[in-house]
Amino acid sequence: MQKNFIQQLHPMTKFFFALFVSVAVLIIPGYLFSFISFAVLLVVAAAAGVIKEFFGTVLKTLVFLLIIIFLMQLFFYPGDHVIGQWGIFKWTEEGLNYGLTLTSRILAMGSAFILFFRLTEVRDFVKSLEDAGLPPMGAYVVLSTLQIIPEMRRQANTIMDAQKTRGVETEGSMLIRAKAFIPTLTPLILSSISSTEERAITLESRAFSAPTKKTSLHKLTKSAADRILPFVYIIILVGMVLWRILA
Repeated sequence: MQKNFIQQLHPMTKFFFALFVSVAVLIIPGYLFSFISFAVLLVVAAAAGVIKEFFGTVLKTLVFLLIIIFLMQLFFYPGDHVIGQWGIFKWTEEGLNYGLTLTSRILAMGSAFILFFRLTEVRDFVKSLEDAGLPPMGAYVVLSTLQIIPEMRRQANTIMDAQKTRGVETEGSMLIRAKAFIPTLTPLILSSISSTEERAITLESRAFSAPTKKTSLHKLTKSAADRILPFVYIIILVGMVLWRILA
């Protein structure tokens, strides 16, 4: 499937955009700008054709956390202007405003990086870091860190499927699932250690630690937009800072 304009952007351009959104919502006070930034991210995701995956990931990873944070700030943030009460809990105008500001910023910042990883393959991001001057050893550490959770999830699913073929009940209530998951921990840990050793042997067989310049068959190219957009981000951020200072 052919990639659209947004997906064809260089990984660092998309990474700088995520950083730009994160810094911008910290500069601009209040929660309105942060919610607008999230709406812009939704538009970008729709234009890139990943709106369903993006919104689903946001719901799974951020919404529950944001609800907890908002309620904690609403009920326990100090303030003098009480606007409501539920039992022994009181919520104030200051707590409401701070809760909305904090959760909206977390939503915008978290969503920006979720969108980044939805639009960017991990290998492309790591290759862009290496092109920017990151040593191959550091690039491998970043790659391994980003892949460890998906890899362990795949291994856990494989082990659970093997347990099913042996007649172990893995579906049902939370207690049944917990009983089925506990026996998978040992083979999961052992398989992770084994795969780490296999990777080390594979890397050494390809002279990974040799003190020579490394070459790669995977190449990334920059377009005119990739060269212009980072400067646009910087100019906008500088303008925001000046606006805050002079306002």
